[in-house]
Amino acid sequence: MKRLYLFAFVSMTIISLLLGGCGGGTDKVRVATDAAWPPFEYVDEDTKAIVGFDIELMDAIAEKGGFEVEYVNVAWDPLLAGMAQCQYDAAISAMTITEERKESFLFSDPYFAAGQVVAVQVGNTDITGKDTLVGKVVGAQIGTTGAIEVSNMQGVTLKTYDDIGLAFQDLMNGQIDAVVADNPLALGYVGQNPDKLKTVGDVFTDEYYGIAVCKDNPELQAKINAGLAAVQAEGLVDELVTKWLASGE
Repeated sequence: MKRLYLFAFVSMTIISLLLGGCGGGTDKVRVATDAAWPPFEYVDEDTKAIVGFDIELMDAIAEKGGFEVEYVNVAWDPLLAGMAQCQYDAAISAMTITEERKESFLFSDPYFAAGQVVAVQVGNTDITGKDTLVGKVVGAQIGTTGAIEVSNMQGVTLKTYDDIGLAFQDLMNGQIDAVVADNPLALGYVGQNPDKLKTVGDVFTDEYYGIAVCKDNPELQAKINAGLAAVQAEGLVDELVTKWLASGE
């Protein structure tokens, strides 16, 4: 008799597990982000939650794509390495789409146009753009397109940082001469410190942000692209630009 009860219990358990895994639940997607890039992603000091342009966009894409997001806050270099090894399902972190990165993971369609720009102290008159950086010490975040651009400049000393905020802090303290970073990011720091920082010269690269996806998961890439297309059609990206960039939030 006990065996019959045990058999029935095990059978019901197996059936419930099978039913639970068949279409009734929502897929959980682990999304990495380096939450040190305001206004795209950063940790809210009051709530300790990760917030920003990218986070709202990814949440909206997930809703349209029918999956849930679990965010993982990870530094930039480990993020790239982790994505290459599929430790995360996806990553959204103001990431520029490059041919080199395409060799390591998939990308969504582009969602934001960006480019590199030079930031200096507000009183600096020597540096007027990228062509006047010769002989200067220029900060950039390690592993970013900004760091790559500076490293290719003749006669310019590159100083790399794990956190782009530390580069801007050193710039304000006079420990480096300039910072090269994505234009919207630089404008965010300038907007927060208008008495200390300014951008100079034109944006000097053409770059587009995309969402990285594990190279073994083209199905997730398709879901993200479908969700992105849906929110773009509804005008959400323009709304986020107004909220997070134009407003200086």
